[in-house]
Amino acid sequence: MSEITIRWIDDKMMAGTDSNGHSIIIGRSPDPKFKWVGIKPSELLLMAAGACSGYDVVEILSKQREPFTDIKIICTGSQVSDPPYQFTDIHLHYIVHGNINKTKLERAIQLSEEKYCSVIATLKPTVKISSDYEIINLE
Repeated sequence: MSEITIRWIDDKMMAGTDSNGHSIIIGRSPDPKFKWVGIKPSELLLMAAGACSGYDVVEILSKQREPFTDIKIICTGSQVSDPPYQFTDIHLHYIVHGNINKTKLERAIQLSEEKYCSVIATLKPTVKISSDYEIINLE
């Protein structure tokens, strides 16, 4: 069982601390003229999906000894325009650097999204999840 702590700081600012003691600032400035100074809670969900799947892809490619040098995931989401602004679609775009096998990358992404990533598995019943990738080989 996971346990995190959310602590109110001031106005619309909170601190989130995970079970290992790592913290992040969540929320925005009390003055609406300023931009968000912490992470928006809804974007934490996108970060969780991208990080969860990215972790899996890195692990799978590493076990296959695929020579990647960098992986970046750009995760976008569409939300309903009325409260509670739930996500309807989430798209993950994987950018992988290195001379890697395309088929192995496709399989790593598929395994993550269909079998291993708990965040995506939790979202899938109500949110359309899609993905694509690009391989950048600088050699």
